[in-house]
Amino acid sequence: MAELGSKGVTAGKIASNVQKKLTRAQEKVLQKLGKADETKDEQFEQCVQNFNKQLSEGTRLQKDLRTYLASVKAMHEASKKLTECLQEVYEPDWPGRDDTNKIAENNDLLWTDFHQKLVDQALLTMDTYLGQFPDIKSRIAKRGRKLVDYDSARHHFEALQTAKKKDETKIAKPVSLLEKAAPQWCQGKLQAHLVAQTNLLRNQAEEELVKAQKVFEEMNVDLQEELPSLWNSRVGFYVNTFQSIAGLEENFHKEMSKLNQNLHDVLLGLDKQYSGNAFPVKAQPRKKTKLFARLRKKMSSDSTPAKANKSPSPPPDGSPITSPETKTVNHELEPSTLEAPGASIPKSPSQPAEAAHARAEAAGSEAAAGAEASKNEADAGSSSLPAVVVETFPATVNGTVEGGTSSERADMPPGFLFKVQAMHDYTATDSDELQLKAGDVVLVIPFENPEEQDEGWLMGVKESDWIQHKELDQCRGVFPENFTERVQ
Repeated sequence: MAELGSKGVTAGKIASNVQKKLTRAQEKVLQKLGKADETKDEQFEQCVQNFNKQLSEGTRLQKDLRTYLASVKAMHEASKKLTECLQEVYEPDWPGRDDTNKIAENNDLLWTDFHQKLVDQALLTMDTYLGQFPDIKSRIAKRGRKLVDYDSARHHFEALQTAKKKDETKIAKPVSLLEKAAPQWCQGKLQAHLVAQTNLLRNQAEEELVKAQKVFEEMNVDLQEELPSLWNSRVGFYVNTFQSIAGLEENFHKEMSKLNQNLHDVLLGLDKQYSGNAFPVKAQPRKKTKLFARLRKKMSSDSTPAKANKSPSPPPDGSPITSPETKTVNHELEPSTLEAPGASIPKSPSQPAEAAHARAEAAGSEAAAGAEASKNEADAGSSSLPAVVVETFPATVNGTVEGGTSSERADMPPGFLFKVQAMHDYTATDSDELQLKAGDVVLVIPFENPEEQDEGWLMGVKESDWIQHKELDQCRGVFPENFTERVQ
């Protein structure tokens, strides 16, 4: 029986709720159609707008704060991996190994503490702040439903009031048929019944109106007080939240700065102890044939005269004089190696051996050539050959004669391109390379044969050597480009 009673109550409540929903829906339709007036409260509507804005801002702040915390956690993981890498590469015999391990541990603890304090002092406070909004939002929605109930009860009561006046008019003038059909004594009871029924409906409607008005006003008064207070509380909440975050960040970065300074000092001590083992900047490897080195080697091997101060005696049979040294010079110093395209070296048709001997002396030693010329008058005719060889070789760049052009600067080497300054010391590893010191200025010139240029290498002459000697043969050389910086 109790279960049936409980079910009956539940069923009645459900029916009542359904009836209320239908009544509210009907009331809203009438209000939208303009057939029923709606109770308006502009002040409360403004409070509702502020509430929705505050809820939106708080939700966004909570979302961004969670994103910030996720970023802090990611930075913690990245920092942890970095310190682990430092611990792995820090060799046991290096000074400060224990210090680096301690710094790594403190770094990890500092990140963990920073993240936890952000959760406790910012995120949890944010969650608590937003926790009050769902209840208030629900009460605002309920207040809106009660307002519709109030308007509906008010309209119903007003309708009964209007009907009462019409019924009183009808009762004052009864229908003639009813008067004729009903006995005299019955007519009075009929009128009393109609009046009582009308009064009952009006009283019920009035009670419902009073009840609906009371419920609505209670909720409305509470919200009218809470919403403005909640709106004003946002200022203090934002101040506390951002002050907490700023303070935590300030302390975190202070402690982290100390750890970084300690790590800097440890690494500085390591650098001082192993400063003699600094690794210099390396140049790009050279892969192509070093033509300039080959030429210098040939010239240096040919510069030593073999018994140049003695004139060979002619053989008894009168055959031409031929020495092993002269043959070697003729074989190695071919015109295609030293001559520019289109250039020609004058030869004495009657003295082929002396001409070859002169070419060798021109590449090696002018003094030997003078000594030979004093003992052999035939060599005087070939004395102009050294000048031709010396002048032709450096003046030929990329197959064209650059010397003597009007557009070229007189104080620069032929084919000058631009200036560079050495940023690091470079120790030459071959005879055709320049030895550089940091600060040296080099005048860059083109390669005679572009195919001989290796990637990352330039041809040039140090400015100091050029100013002093004004010659390229013994001064120019190649050097790594990544050791220098262009200055002009």
